Amino acid sequence: MNHFITLKDIPSKDLRKIVNNAKKRKNKRKNFNTLDIDKDNPLKGKLLIQMFEKASLRTRLSFYLAIKQLGGGTITLKANELHLGKGGESLADTARILSTYGDAFMLRTDSDKKIDEFSKYLTIPIINGLSPSSHPTQVLSDILTVEEIKKKSISKLNICWIGDTNNVLNSLIAASVKFSFRLNIGCPKNYKPKKFVLDWVKKNKGKINIYNDAKKAVKNADVIFSDKVISLNDKANKSKKIKDFKNFQINSKLMSFAKRDTTFLHCLPRGTEVSSKVFLGKNSKVWLQALNRVHVQKSILLYCFGKLR
Repeated sequence: MNHFITLKDIPSKDLRKIVNNAKKRKNKRKNFNTLDIDKDNPLKGKLLIQMFEKASLRTRLSFYLAIKQLGGGTITLKANELHLGKGGESLADTARILSTYGDAFMLRTDSDKKIDEFSKYLTIPIINGLSPSSHPTQVLSDILTVEEIKKKSISKLNICWIGDTNNVLNSLIAASVKFSFRLNIGCPKNYKPKKFVLDWVKKNKGKINIYNDAKKAVKNADVIFSDKVISLNDKANKSKKIKDFKNFQINSKLMSFAKRDTTFLHCLPRGTEVSSKVFLGKNSKVWLQALNRVHVQKSILLYCFGKLR
């Protein structure tokens, strides 16, 4: 049994196995219908319990399809219908109940501490579907997408992030160390990653450069990543933040400073950080990126169940 909480805690060889397994499984499903079960039926009879404390579209759908295609089933719980440490039931007791009824637990939460607490008391694997500091399932599927498009290992590519420092970037930074790729980050001065994150990168000999000029950040980029600058629960001064990022919009002009065949990726939902022309343009592969969530979630589930080959 393996938990899947943050990319930093998972060995590089296991992360590579997950991506490679996802490639193979996706290829084998070319002529399958959406709900057709994989021929090896590896998770027959297994139940994935999902719980969302934050809104979700792609994570919710991809895990639903992932466990179904592997031969298992899923049930989705609403956080406001559970005790979760309230009403006399401790979080530890909730974890024990979940372990009794299900075979794996996927949590999308507004609390990193909650994931850590669950991991202490669950006797089944827990998967981080998103937390304030990390979005590991998203970034791992992004790596699958990059390698599928570019036809080479991500370690041979120049990756760029333009935008705010958030949970997706934190996981992308961790991935840059685990998969040994060069990462350029373009953001305003007051929005760079936290010192402890950068210290971890330095300790692990990561290859990261931070630019306060978006044009310099995208130079020679093979792939440009971004995310919504104003997130759903963002407590920042929104008008000030939008002003701070006005020179970091990913538009045709900015794309002209990158390679001609630069791929644009965005985990969605989108905002004003990217122009519609770029988002819907030929360099954008956001729909493939969203679809690939299913294939990587399947391999993540197999990793958690100790069935990854």
